[in-house]
Amino acid sequence: MALNWKEHFNKKDYNGIWQSISLQSASGKEDDIFANYDVDGYKETALLKKLPYIKSILNSWHCPKESIRLLALHPGAEIKPHRDRGCNYVNGVCRIHIPIQTNDGVQFKVGDEYLVLNEGTSWYINFDETHAIINNGQSVRVHLVIDALRNSWTDALFTAHGYDMAAEQKEQQMDRESTLKVIAELERLNTPASKQLIEDLKKKI
Repeated sequence: MALNWKEHFNKKDYNGIWQSISLQSASGKEDDIFANYDVDGYKETALLKKLPYIKSILNSWHCPKESIRLLALHPGAEIKPHRDRGCNYVNGVCRIHIPIQTNDGVQFKVGDEYLVLNEGTSWYINFDETHAIINNGQSVRVHLVIDALRNSWTDALFTAHGYDMAAEQKEQQMDRESTLKVIAELERLNTPASKQLIEDLKKKI
């Protein structure tokens, strides 16, 4: 099956060949490889309809799914250290990586930790942390990448695999307390700009 791979759009973040093709996108087109957010009505591409096994994997995830792509990192290619802001479970997004083809020369670093992602496994990674990938091997590394949205089913799944919901709730409470302190300081200023900031901050509580 000939595939119409597209060069990844974020060219400043990598060297070498990093390609993508969509299985589900905002437009339903295979060459629409953007990881869009807050778009209604994601559509399956023609390619996904030809891949029943992968579709069965996707159907086993009982949660809303946004962009679904195949990402190919060619030998010698490097994804530079960067962060994908807001792309983590606390913010309601779980980006899942399922390696389809990889090799021992792939170095996948998240924070200070090197991860070994074997073929056929499934990984949630907090991409709001600094991460970088180098393919030092001789073959193309291909991952199925699912941008899923958090719901009660994913909460149960994550909890079963050790995710600490209590710690998350505590962290969110601390953030709320910090926000209230900022609001109190802004109220002392009593300016049009501070009032607008207060209004914006209250929406996040």
